[in-house]
Amino acid sequence: MEISGIISAIVIGIIIGVLGRLVVPGRQKIGILWTIVVGILAALAGAAIAKAFGVKDTNGIDWIEWLIQIALAAVGVAALASIKTGGRGRGRR
Repeated sequence: MEISGIISAIVIGIIIGVLGRLVVPGRQKIGILWTIVVGILAALAGAAIAKAFGVKDTNGIDWIEWLIQIALAAVGVAALASIKTGGRGRGRR
């Protein structure tokens, strides 16, 4: 992978990770680096899923691919936040 590909993956990871964090209600006690890692993984997995369903390369903006990636990032952020807080929810203390 070239340096431009790595930079692109980081930028997309930041965007997807932040959007995924915004979807999850409440405060997540994970750092920005974990958000970026979750975003990069969600972007890669979402692109693979979109390609498998044949919706990756469309004319214009690939909204379905973005929605898949953001949903995966939200699940990843929620799972990581749950692991980091020991599974405590908002109502249980």
